[in-house]
Amino acid sequence: MLLSVLLHGFACLAGPVLMVGMIQRTKAVFAGRRGPPLLQFVSDLLKLFRRGVVLSRTTSWVFLAGPVIGLVTAALALLLLPLGRHAAWLSFEGDFVLFACALGLGRFFTVAAALDTGSPFEGMGGAREVTLGALAEPALFMGFMVLARATDAGSLSDMLGGSMTAAWRESGASLTAIGLSWCLVLLAENARIPFDDPTTHLELTMIHEAMILDHTGPFLALIFLASSLRLFVFSLLLVGLVVPFGTLETPVSVLVALAGALAVALSIGIVESVLARLRLVQVPKLMVASVLMAAFGAVLLVGNA
Repeated sequence: MLLSVLLHGFACLAGPVLMVGMIQRTKAVFAGRRGPPLLQFVSDLLKLFRRGVVLSRTTSWVFLAGPVIGLVTAALALLLLPLGRHAAWLSFEGDFVLFACALGLGRFFTVAAALDTGSPFEGMGGAREVTLGALAEPALFMGFMVLARATDAGSLSDMLGGSMTAAWRESGASLTAIGLSWCLVLLAENARIPFDDPTTHLELTMIHEAMILDHTGPFLALIFLASSLRLFVFSLLLVGLVVPFGTLETPVSVLVALAGALAVALSIGIVESVLARLRLVQVPKLMVASVLMAAFGAVLLVGNA
């Protein structure tokens, strides 16, 4: 038990950092470059924490609260997720509702902080972010409902992990549809290609980057740290759905879950290396497809009942 707890804590601390480094290294290899070290993200955060803060005279406490609440809500979502067969740090019946609400609250304050600057450019990014969120959240929540019905459980620790082995045998088609839907949700919620380009600075294509242009120093570091936590959270959610942990020992399953998250990071790096960003008018259509796939999974589950 102690070993499982230690491995769980290590994975929660190292996972987000390693995922960011894995994506950067993968994209560098595809571009024919050596790329930064896997722990370059830590160095970048330390540099930002040592820098000063520049604040606009038009901003209020909302601008300062946005990065902090974004980080806190991402950490809360991570505490609600199991890692392999090891239960989540915080688990109770209906905790998936709190999980979805925590991520939604983080988005709300990120957009509010962008609007607080009074910049129409950041307002444009906030409007695009809310549009994607309004389509991603139904797909996410519908997937939770399918998992709750397939596993006959009410908490994420019971839905994911060991109980998924039997659920795949009985409702494999429904879970496949949910998995495909959540792949799109993962890319959209983390501002990845083909929905958004995290490296772009073009006014007509930016979504997430447009909302954080006025943040500097430690507050920008908090935003980057929250983004890495969100990426790790959605990766663990997808790994918990896809990987059957039922026959594994708990410490081994924790390491397998971490390896699965790194495999997701590798896949994201490959996708961003071989695909281009979609035109902005095509992005909502792809998100609607994710909602329809989740709904299709729900229909299949009801039909098999």
